Amino acid sequence: MSEYAAVVNTSVSHEAPLNVAQLRQEFPILSREINGRPLVYLDNAATCQKPEVVLRAQDHFLRHSNANIHRGLHTLSQEATDAFEHARRQLQQLINAPSEREIIFTRGTTEAINLVAQSWGRSQLQAGDEILVSMMEHHANIVPWQMLAEEKGLTLKVIPVDEQGVLDMAAYQALLSDRTRLVAVAHVSNALGTVNPVHEITRLAKTVDAVVLIDGAQGVPHVAVDVQQIGADFYALSGHKIYGPTGMGVLYGREALLEAMPPWQGGGEMIDQVSFEKTTYAGLPHKFEAGTPAIAEGVAMGRAAQWLMETGVERIGAWEHQLTRYATDQLKSTLPDIRIIGEAPGKAGVISFVLPHAHAQDIGLLIDQLGVAIRTGHHCAMPVLHHFGVNATARASFAAYNTKEEVDFFVESLVKVREMLA
Repeated sequence: MSEYAAVVNTSVSHEAPLNVAQLRQEFPILSREINGRPLVYLDNAATCQKPEVVLRAQDHFLRHSNANIHRGLHTLSQEATDAFEHARRQLQQLINAPSEREIIFTRGTTEAINLVAQSWGRSQLQAGDEILVSMMEHHANIVPWQMLAEEKGLTLKVIPVDEQGVLDMAAYQALLSDRTRLVAVAHVSNALGTVNPVHEITRLAKTVDAVVLIDGAQGVPHVAVDVQQIGADFYALSGHKIYGPTGMGVLYGREALLEAMPPWQGGGEMIDQVSFEKTTYAGLPHKFEAGTPAIAEGVAMGRAAQWLMETGVERIGAWEHQLTRYATDQLKSTLPDIRIIGEAPGKAGVISFVLPHAHAQDIGLLIDQLGVAIRTGHHCAMPVLHHFGVNATARASFAAYNTKEEVDFFVESLVKVREMLA
């Protein structure tokens, strides 16, 4: 049996806690030193590191099966097609989509959302229709809807958040009306770590027959996702957030909606018959996959999905919650004047913070000299940061392989940085 034809093992017990020390051995990059110090990688909300099995899957494909997919009768093309379509089934299983026909490969969450805006939105929305987004959205779930609203005369309405960074569900319910056609919200905020109640958001949206899109880029790595239970119409995710490669992602869409949507991009692969008089289009999922995709990256993303299922998203999430609570307590006790932006109960492994008289960029540059990688800036979430009265934060974000010892070193390093900036 080829490695691509192996059945995904989802029967692994997730009751035992993660063996983090053993798990870290799967990630070659974690043995690096930065500026003469062991790497402490806390920029996981931007991109996760990759386990050896994912690296090997991509390398194996390129060394042994590299060819274009779907179009060739030769052996390599058949192997490449099998590997790519197996990856589609792995992603289907990861989010429990009813059919592999509902798994559309994209370049990432951003392209997935733009696909919905340009195909479903342009064909279904008209002047006067309303779109609801939350204040905590990533720019990828704001800008496409703004562009569409300007083009078609739509109204964009914003669901507020409270001072903890929790979505105001009463305000959301009040905003829903018979003009609401789309609700587009993040499963997990990349800037605040807030985990939104997507099941309830979807249930309420359906009372006004609105379509629901969930930006799951930060959701899938931290929370077990079942799109059938959530009930949303679209769910988007990115490969590099789930320990896979950059440049690949997925749009899940309900089959009936996808069938009714026109193609977004034209070219090879998405066609059935082409003539100068008329072109007919391929069926799902290929109708939305014009051109040659990032095949090796797709294969590797499928292997990352399998690794995530084998490791156990619930176990990862539980460990990250421990780290987040521990880091929050350590930061507040060590740096009493730190301000953490977003303290929603049950938040995912993200800590955005500011320190008085210390610019976020300076914090990031100086702490890197000590071997600690964090993110600084607006995190592509300007509106919510402005809501909290800041233009930028420093952000530490956790993954399965981070440890309490790394948290301790991060806090110690932040104290040193603070002293440098005093």
